[in-house]
Amino acid sequence: MKITWLGQAGLLFEKNGVQMMIDPYLSDSVARVNPKNTRRVPVEEALFDLSPDIMIFTHDHIDHYDPETAPRFLHKQDKCMTVLGPASVWQKARQEGGGHNYVQFNRHTEWTEKGFCFAAVKAEHSDTQAIGVIIHDLEADKRYYVTGDTLYNKAVLADLPQGIDVIFLPVNGVGNNMNMLDAARFAKECGAKVAVPLHFGLFDSLDPRDFPFENKVIPAIYREIPV
Repeated sequence: MKITWLGQAGLLFEKNGVQMMIDPYLSDSVARVNPKNTRRVPVEEALFDLSPDIMIFTHDHIDHYDPETAPRFLHKQDKCMTVLGPASVWQKARQEGGGHNYVQFNRHTEWTEKGFCFAAVKAEHSDTQAIGVIIHDLEADKRYYVTGDTLYNKAVLADLPQGIDVIFLPVNGVGNNMNMLDAARFAKECGAKVAVPLHFGLFDSLDPRDFPFENKVIPAIYREIPV
């Protein structure tokens, strides 16, 4: 599995010609709401040449379902994408049309396609419909857990399966996200073998090396994450 960090909480998973993109934020739309959050890393425009097979949006905040990024993918008609998102996102995304398969992907929903099983799990966030996503690579029997935006919460942990190989989680500690200490506790309690911190560096000067999880992999934007 090749996994690339797109910045903020965005990820691109690729295997056997299948491309899965999660929460791409490839604009500066947040700055138009809050000027102090101007992005510090330029957008990699080449990413818009991709036509993912599966698009996943974890919740309806503009750095996750971005009204300036999502339509640029959803308006593509060169292939029919499967678009997974909880009800709040689903209502918006399907208005973009494009002939795609828009699936309402609420908590406890599962979707299997192209050798992967996707499961929506609880996230504790200010968007009450927010979800996290378990991506189960059926061929390799590996589980990747993208928490989306969430706080440390026992009910979230209770939703999770055994055998999480890699967890991708926020560590910025603002906007109803876990801080580094709680993120490290969370990663340990869910039994993840490897933890990848997200939600740093685009709007702030957080140092991900301060994330106190022993087996962590610090991503670099637009580069493959070595997990």
